[in-house]
Amino acid sequence: MKQHLILIFTTAAHYREAIYSAIDHEYDCEWHFRKATDGIKEMDLSLLKNTNYFEHYGNHRSLYWKRGILSLLFKKENRAFFTIAESRSVTDYLFFGLSRLLKKKVYVWTHGLYGKESRLQLALKKWQYRHVDGVFVFSCYARNFMIEQGIPANNVFCIYNSLDYRKQTAIRDSIKPSEIYKEHFGNNNPTIIFIGRLTPEKKLIMLIEALATLKTRGEHYNLVFVGDGTERNNLMKKTEDLGISDDVWFYGACYDESRNAELLYNAALCVSPGNVGLTAIHALTYGCPVITHNCFKKQMPEFEAIQAGITGDFFEMDNVDSLTDTISNWFAENHSNRDEIRNACYREIGTRWNPDHQMEVIKQNLKV
Repeated sequence: MKQHLILIFTTAAHYREAIYSAIDHEYDCEWHFRKATDGIKEMDLSLLKNTNYFEHYGNHRSLYWKRGILSLLFKKENRAFFTIAESRSVTDYLFFGLSRLLKKKVYVWTHGLYGKESRLQLALKKWQYRHVDGVFVFSCYARNFMIEQGIPANNVFCIYNSLDYRKQTAIRDSIKPSEIYKEHFGNNNPTIIFIGRLTPEKKLIMLIEALATLKTRGEHYNLVFVGDGTERNNLMKKTEDLGISDDVWFYGACYDESRNAELLYNAALCVSPGNVGLTAIHALTYGCPVITHNCFKKQMPEFEAIQAGITGDFFEMDNVDSLTDTISNWFAENHSNRDEIRNACYREIGTRWNPDHQMEVIKQNLKV
């Protein structure tokens, strides 16, 4: 008989479809989600057996309340919970405190501590983590910092993150090198790619500036942006101002994973000057190494998939000169071992950043 598990998360984000489906298969699940209101693409909830929406009151920048969540604790059959932990949610503090009194098991799935928290934020998060039975975090960086802050090591588990690994590897197995960039740019220059939303937070202006500087040095690269967003017009204007419009392809948003796979597989390097996030997992899955900034306490957890000199590299945050030199050095040092790098990227994702590994971590440490 499958063990009964109540799961309470924010939106049912599409990128988590594979891991949520795996959890749903392993346990007798009752899912509770907040309906997406910020443009996030949701997964097909019909893939999960028992789903519910809860209402959310308040503002994420202050305090908020999750309606109907506390009542779940008082149902006799509900003995184990897997949820997020949000420091601005009044509901979460009451939920974690009451769960102890009612002898319910509660595990949280969270970013954990990164070292950028204010003193108040640190105290609030540590209170939450000390009032649950286990904390699943996305990276070893977060786990190690939490242990330094006094959270018991045997209560913190690194679960990493994932996309739809099985679907993507099936596509990858059928990929062959193509002339997609030669046909568009009319040259054989190495192509640098960014895939994701074109927003100011991604600091993509830096990448355009680096490309222009490299060109003045006699180093010629193509650049493709796969995605759309509020920063697109500013980026296009910047390429015109710097005279490199012919070297940059604004491909636009692409929801065809086979096409994304082709674009990433045939690129020589992915660069994300701001926080890298799941862009790193997407790129590495198709064998494309990644460069991003080196201020890890301000990074997203996926930076940990990048091994300097092996699956990518790091530059000094917000330093265009450092970014420029890091790109130049990468190509100078790795121009002849593309297949070796591609295979290293495959190994990194295949070892840790996939739903199968996540399920192993969950089954080993979530006691229901």
